[in-house]
Amino acid sequence: MIVPADSGGSEANALAGAKPPRRKITAQKKKESLKRSRSSVPKILKILGPGLITGAADDDPSGIATYSSVGAQFGYAMLWTMPFIYPFMAAIQEISARIGRVTGRGIAGNMRNRYPRWLLYCIVGLLLFANVINLGADIGAMGAAVNLLIGGPAAFYCVLLTVLSLLLQIWIPYRKYAAVLKWLTLSLFAYVATAFVVRIDWFMAVQGTFVPNIAFTSDYLQAFVAVLGTTISPYLFFWQSSEEVEELESVPREKALKRAPRQGAKHLQRIKLDTYLGMAFSNLIGYFIILTVAVTLNAHGKTDIESAEQAAEALRPIAGPFASLLFSLGIIGTGLLALPVLAGAGAYAIGEALRWPVGLERKASEAKAFYGVLALSTIIGLVLNFIGINPIRALVWSAIINGVTAAPIMCFIMLMATSRKVMGGFTLPLYLKVFGWGATLVMAAAAVGMLWPTSR
Repeated sequence: MIVPADSGGSEANALAGAKPPRRKITAQKKKESLKRSRSSVPKILKILGPGLITGAADDDPSGIATYSSVGAQFGYAMLWTMPFIYPFMAAIQEISARIGRVTGRGIAGNMRNRYPRWLLYCIVGLLLFANVINLGADIGAMGAAVNLLIGGPAAFYCVLLTVLSLLLQIWIPYRKYAAVLKWLTLSLFAYVATAFVVRIDWFMAVQGTFVPNIAFTSDYLQAFVAVLGTTISPYLFFWQSSEEVEELESVPREKALKRAPRQGAKHLQRIKLDTYLGMAFSNLIGYFIILTVAVTLNAHGKTDIESAEQAAEALRPIAGPFASLLFSLGIIGTGLLALPVLAGAGAYAIGEALRWPVGLERKASEAKAFYGVLALSTIIGLVLNFIGINPIRALVWSAIINGVTAAPIMCFIMLMATSRKVMGGFTLPLYLKVFGWGATLVMAAAAVGMLWPTSR
C-alpha cells in the first residue's frame, strides 16, 4: 500500500508540531499576562487619590515623632494600637470623602449651610491654629533631617524646602500636583525598609500586636491619646472631603452625586477602595515606625525621644548608618507630602466658610484669598522655627487642640452624613454609622482621658 506523500507529511507534522504551538501559545499568554499586569499599575494609581494622599500625609514628621516616642518609651507594648485604630480612622475618612463627593461641597461648606456661623468660625480658627503649629514642627524636622544627611545649616534647609513646597502648590495644577504627591508616598516605605535592617523579635512583635498590654498610668494613657490624635486628626477630614470636590470639579462630566445619582455606585466604590487602602498604608507605616524604634532604642534603654530627627540620630549608633539614612529620607519625603495637606486643609476650610473661590486646580489669580491663606499659614509655620518657640511644647498644644476639637467635629460630620437633607439618597450604610459613631466616642473618651488624673 502506497501512502500519499502529503498524508505522511501531515501526520509527521502533526506529531512533530504538537509541542511548539503549545509553547508558542504559553509564551503568548505570558506576554499578555505581563502586559495586563503592567497596565494595571497605572489603573490602580488612577483609582488611588485623595484617600492615599491623606493617609500618607497622616504620617508627617510630627506623627513620626509621636510614633517614635511611643516605641522608645513602651517598646512592643503599644503595637496593638495601630490595628485597633484602623477601622475607626478608615470609617471617618470614608465618611468625610462621601460628604464631599455627594454634596459637591467640603465639610466647612456644608457646616456653613447647617450650623451657626460663630460655631463654624471657632472650629475653623482652632483648625488653622493647630495646623500652623504642625506646619512649623514639620518644617523644622525636615530641615534637621537634611542637616543629618549632608550637614550644613538646618535653618537654610527649612527656608529652601518651604519655598519649594509653596511653588509646587501655587504653580502646578492640581491634577499634576496630585500625581507628584502620589509618588512622594513611596518615601514612607523607608520605614518598612528600616525595620528589616534591624533584628526583630517577631514573637514579641506578634504578641504586642494582638495581645494588648494596657497599663492604667498617666504616661501610658497620654501616649495612647497621642497616637489617637496623630492618626485621627481634624485637618485630614477637611482635606479629603475638599479633595473629592476638587476631583469632581476637575472632570467636566462629573457632578455631585445628589445631582447625578447614577454615578453613585462607581464613585462610592472608588472612595471605599481609595480610603481603605490609603488608611491601611498609613497605619502600616505607623506600625513599622513603632516597631523599628522599639527594637532599637527601647531595647537599648533609650526611652526619651521627643522628635523625629532625634529618633533618626539615635538610630545611627545602634542600628547603623543605613537605618538612620532611611529614617531621615522618610522624614523629608513625608514632610514634602504633609505641608500642602496641612496648609491646604486650613485654606479649604476658611475659604469654604467665607464662600471664597477655592481649589488647587484654580490659578493663583482666580483664588487669591485661598492661596494667600495657604502661603501665609506655611510662612508663619516657618517663622516659628526662628523665634525661639519650643517645637515640642507647641506640638503638645497642637495635640490638645486637635484632641479637644476632633470629637465635636466628628459629631457634626456624622449628623450631616446621616441627614437626608444633606446627603439625599446617599446617607450612610449601617457599618459606617457603627464605626463612625464608634470613632467619635473613642475620640471623646480620649479627650476626657487627657485630663483624667491617674497614677504614674
